[in-house]
Amino acid sequence: MSVDEQVRLDKWLWAARFYKTRSLASDAINGGKVHLNGSRAKPSKEVKLDDQLRIRRATTEMTVVVTAISSKRGSATIAQTLYSETAESIAERERLEVLRKLSTPAGGFADHKPDKRERRKIIRFIGK
Repeated sequence: MSVDEQVRLDKWLWAARFYKTRSLASDAINGGKVHLNGSRAKPSKEVKLDDQLRIRRATTEMTVVVTAISSKRGSATIAQTLYSETAESIAERERLEVLRKLSTPAGGFADHKPDKRERRKIIRFIGK
């Protein structure tokens, strides 16, 4: 792990393995899914130690604090040393996960694709 003094936000997110490519990280930053110290930032913004990032991906949102700076992408274990998630963020993610599990229907999802007869019933029900 190389420790640098100044690293772009998109490069740090890529090195910390939040996104597979820098362009995906840039798109997320430009799309407002990443906030640096409580405000929107540009991909070229420099990341410093103890900066707070709020990262939203799909249904999860996490708040992390930058503990190390690196511009090189390493293994997952090395990437985890670049940040630490706040206790509030962990608690909120776990709470939302429990709510998601409780909100799934009791019958669950169908275990097969509808056959021809079922498709016709669905079409009749929808009214097309």
